[in-house]
Amino acid sequence: MDDNYQTYLNRVARMTLPESYKSQVQHIQESSKFQLDGGVRKAANFPGYTMITPPAGEDQVNADFYKQIETYQQELLQLPIPADLIAALPPASFHITLADLIWDSAYIHATQKNPDFAEQLSSCLVERFTTYKQEAPQETQVIIWQVLGLIVMPRAIGICLIPKDQNSYERIMALRRLIYQNRPLMGLGIEQHYHFTAHITLGYFGHIADDLDRNQLSNMFSDFNKSWALKEIPEFLVNRVELRKFDDMTNFYRQENWPSLDF
Repeated sequence: MDDNYQTYLNRVARMTLPESYKSQVQHIQESSKFQLDGGVRKAANFPGYTMITPPAGEDQVNADFYKQIETYQQELLQLPIPADLIAALPPASFHITLADLIWDSAYIHATQKNPDFAEQLSSCLVERFTTYKQEAPQETQVIIWQVLGLIVMPRAIGICLIPKDQNSYERIMALRRLIYQNRPLMGLGIEQHYHFTAHITLGYFGHIADDLDRNQLSNMFSDFNKSWALKEIPEFLVNRVELRKFDDMTNFYRQENWPSLDF
């Protein structure tokens, strides 16, 4: 399902063009991942497992990168947009998802049906990570991704990334194939739902007013993207991926013995 290297570059490049913002903004919807509670928009229950890079609050290797991304988020939220349009994520939770695993109703069903789900998932991923290392034992090149620009998704907004070179892309694709084409993981309910689009989610859309000026909003996003294109943002080093659990979209945690892979 994932794109080849050149197709990926072409696809995501189109997503940061002014005409794309204009189109994307027409389709934004309120996210159910954040809901009003006593007049305050809070993270809703949304449990599951994922495979991500270490969250910003724990990633010292990319500390300078995340410092810039936090500034990026702050400036985005300072745009003259409706106050409840974007529910911001805590900067410490910023990360790149390398493979979605299972979430929400599928997670609830799988864990209720199988009391050993967590142990079996962990065991499968240990085997998959071992296989990955065996298939690329001589690989010494680092995996580097770079910020492309602002990305507007149907229910969220974030920063899109592109690989610095083909090697950086292919190594992530190789890992995803090992995950999504594995029968034991499929048996646990793990399946691929989306094309890979490397991004860091900055926030989810909240209240979408009927009178929202979508053309003005798309122009603001486009101008904001252009202004940041002139700034230097450090490269992102993908040096580790971890199994993480979440109860909502603000905190991704793990136990020390859970599987991880160092690139």
